[in-house]
Amino acid sequence: MIEGSKSAGGQRLSIGMVGGGQGAFIGAVHRLAAAIAGRYDLVAGALSSDAARAAASAAELGLDPARSYDSYAAMAEAEAARDDGIDAVVIVTPNHVHAPAAKAFLEAGIDVICDKPLTSTLADAEDLVAAVARSGVTFSLTHNYTGYPLVRQAREMVAGGELGKLRVVKAEYAQDWLSTLQEAAGNKQAEWRTDPARSGAGGCIGDIGTHAYNLSRFITGLETAELCASLTTFVEGRRIDDDVQILLRYDGGARGMLWSSQVAAGNENNLRIRVYGEKAGLEWHQEEPNRLLFTPLGEQPRTLTRGGPGLSEASTRATRIPPGHPEGYLEAFANLYVDAAELITARREGRAPAPEATLVPDAAEGLAGMRFVDAAVASSTAGSVWQAVAR
Repeated sequence: MIEGSKSAGGQRLSIGMVGGGQGAFIGAVHRLAAAIAGRYDLVAGALSSDAARAAASAAELGLDPARSYDSYAAMAEAEAARDDGIDAVVIVTPNHVHAPAAKAFLEAGIDVICDKPLTSTLADAEDLVAAVARSGVTFSLTHNYTGYPLVRQAREMVAGGELGKLRVVKAEYAQDWLSTLQEAAGNKQAEWRTDPARSGAGGCIGDIGTHAYNLSRFITGLETAELCASLTTFVEGRRIDDDVQILLRYDGGARGMLWSSQVAAGNENNLRIRVYGEKAGLEWHQEEPNRLLFTPLGEQPRTLTRGGPGLSEASTRATRIPPGHPEGYLEAFANLYVDAAELITARREGRAPAPEATLVPDAAEGLAGMRFVDAAVASSTAGSVWQAVAR
């Protein structure tokens, strides 16, 4: 059972998890985020497609053996039939399982929290968005970087006109962990993330490029009209892209550049974004998330600090500890879990959710990400031609 270390108030929700068993990185992250949110109890799981590993993983987490399932389909059916069945499911599988697993729980009337990207194919994403609409339940997509307080501050500043009309957006996400052929060296994460059948047609672009794209959309609110992409595979023997360079044209005339790479030697998790308008600019780095650089035209640059004076209500609500105490990845992830809990509870109580809960990405935002991936793959395949991005 997960016991929350900080309660945000409100009723506790029981959750189940699909995927996230032994050896899975992101499942543990989700469980920690749910614990920090203080609103959830983990009571069920289909933690692996391997029955023995699923049972062993459930035992490690202290789950009732009767609520450890061999498949997500069995779990959805059984939990929907229980008087004390789960309130929501958390899906942390490889990408190709997101759509069928989510649909099974949506059809059972169970709210869904799903890791990104939405699906492995655009067709599955479109189908899943329709399934969410039919279900009447909530769907939260964990693009976790939107949970950082100063990312929410940046969004408020752009929306409030402090940058003026936007001109340039530059986002990048650089790592180096796939600089060698890790998928052939027994690295479980590399195996599925570089397998087109499980990750989708986009490799690096789907894995981390979608994070950079989502962050750009979240902060700026801009819609992409078209893009020109070059997807490259540098590591010999790899079946999917490991470096992505993209030019973007936005509605209204703004221009953008996006670079994501998993072969950039010396980079650990270097996500950053720069946004420039007629009046000012903003710059934020994920590896130093407690500072936001604000650069008004013709004035001295200003560094805004998380929890500091004069920040927006959205930023303040997302702040957990006093200024000067490092706050980062897990806390930002937990903010999405707080938002998701409010969405789920509001639906159950038949009321509108609190405004801040609507910041959590949903299935429609996931579909936008998959349309971005689809357009980038098409552009690159055709020789880096300009490609319209579907709406």
